[in-house]
Amino acid sequence: MNSLTLPDAAPPTAVPGGLARLRGLPLGRLAVVLAAAVAVLLPIGLIVWQSLLSAPFFMPNKTVGLDAYRFIFDDPDFWSASRNSVAIAIGMVGIALPLGAALSFLMARTDLPGRRWLEPLILVPVFVSPLVLAFGYVVALGPVGFYSLWFKQALGLAAVPWNIYSLTSIAVVAGLTHVPHVYLYASSALRNLGADVEEAARVGGASPLRVALDVSLPMTLPSLLFAAVLVFFLGFEIFGLPLVLGDPEGHLVLATYLYKLTNKLGLPSYHLMAAVAVCLIAITFPLVLLQRWLLKSSARYVALKGKATRPRVLPLGGWKWLALAIVAAWLLFTLVVPLSGIALRSVVNYWGEGVSLAEAFTLNHFVEVFEQPNLVRAIVNSVAIGVIGGAVAVICYTALGLASHRKQDGLTRFVDYLVLVPRAVPGVLAGLAFLWVFLFVPGLKELRNGMLSVWIAYTVVWLAYGMRLISSALIQVAPELEEAARTVGASRSRTHRQITVPLIRYGLLASWLLVFMIFEREYSTGVYLLAPGSEVIGSMLVSLWAAGAIDLVAALSLINIGLVGIGLAVALRFGVKLHD
Repeated sequence: MNSLTLPDAAPPTAVPGGLARLRGLPLGRLAVVLAAAVAVLLPIGLIVWQSLLSAPFFMPNKTVGLDAYRFIFDDPDFWSASRNSVAIAIGMVGIALPLGAALSFLMARTDLPGRRWLEPLILVPVFVSPLVLAFGYVVALGPVGFYSLWFKQALGLAAVPWNIYSLTSIAVVAGLTHVPHVYLYASSALRNLGADVEEAARVGGASPLRVALDVSLPMTLPSLLFAAVLVFFLGFEIFGLPLVLGDPEGHLVLATYLYKLTNKLGLPSYHLMAAVAVCLIAITFPLVLLQRWLLKSSARYVALKGKATRPRVLPLGGWKWLALAIVAAWLLFTLVVPLSGIALRSVVNYWGEGVSLAEAFTLNHFVEVFEQPNLVRAIVNSVAIGVIGGAVAVICYTALGLASHRKQDGLTRFVDYLVLVPRAVPGVLAGLAFLWVFLFVPGLKELRNGMLSVWIAYTVVWLAYGMRLISSALIQVAPELEEAARTVGASRSRTHRQITVPLIRYGLLASWLLVFMIFEREYSTGVYLLAPGSEVIGSMLVSLWAAGAIDLVAALSLINIGLVGIGLAVALRFGVKLHD
């Protein structure tokens, strides 16, 4: 009998499991994720490594150890700054959470007059630089501020009954300016819930207040918890408000303590700053992970589904005018007072007791701004990084979003956690980390003084925000359309180019406008990257404030507000939803 002898099969090559999985991934997808990982993790790695050295990178006598941590833990200013940060964060939650929840109920569920034009105004503080707002409060409500003097003259007082430089004032101002962050999440949750239970409560005779407290807001508890964690986390990140309002009385928070460390020992104290940065990340990153867990868990708490019909608004009756007055009072304090203070300070030569606006009026501050080459460069660079840099950033966010679009594998989970990392790093720390990247990574030093360094830092710092915008656009594309293209043989990349991206083009346009405004308001990230050629308005404001050039700060702040206002007007003209 003939026997059939089969050729020996080639022995299988032993490939590690992780590498085998990576081999099956498209090269372009891997390249996009790898580039994002390098941009995010390299600066963080430098911060951690620098914190473990006894001296800055460039010092020849540096050794590895925990000397930097010992120094800051022995420094009373560090513990004072830590206590202040905790106190401000708690105060922010205590103010922003109830007010934001009440605003969301009034706007989403009641017949409050003027809701259509009130909502964009409620969200405006999100797009105004905190540094600009802080400066506005100083010139409006400071000891010789416009409104302080008018208040004293009107009531015949020797002094105003408030101190804008106290720790309590910082917490109050920070809490009121962060109300929109709570409003965004609470109002979104309310709009996604059905109104049948609320209507049943109203039929049973419950007042609007009781409906809000006993029915509507408890149903949005997961979103309110998420917003509370977010605001508490932002309390450790704030830099501009405590820098401007806390400096006169020496109130430090962790971010400003780090900023002041720059020259504490006479030399750049990079190792001490890195140790503080690691402490800050150790506090904020668990909070970011807690936010992610709350967001994923929130779906489990949805017990009530909305009807397909539009919910009826609850009539407030005579209470609607009181509710409108409360909203107007919040807008007056949060927007009108600081912004009008900046506008007035930008057109007066001097200000004080007995000075009239007419005799002090001038436009010389704006003339001086446009006579200084570095300030003109700052304005041009700010516009460029918003328009061009914002567009390129949206392209990068889209590429990363498509790399994980409709994929539930390990690489997608890695991207999910990767985008959270920059969120845990305050902007001033991110700017410092990118400064080290461009100073000490071979081949990058020549790019230090250009706008490329600022753009990369901005793009990474706002990665989580940008990815959220892109994900909101991508999720609107029905999977059947992409599956149809794949069925007829289109590759994944061709499906993205010819189906997915064209369908989300309006979402990308909206994302670009929102990123433009965010890039215009950014200030802390550029502080350490400030150099001839890389000036932007935000970093120049910090520099001018430190130098005491109040007139130029006022004029430049008003220009910054104007740029954000133009972006906001264009966004509203094209129907962009600001709460996306």
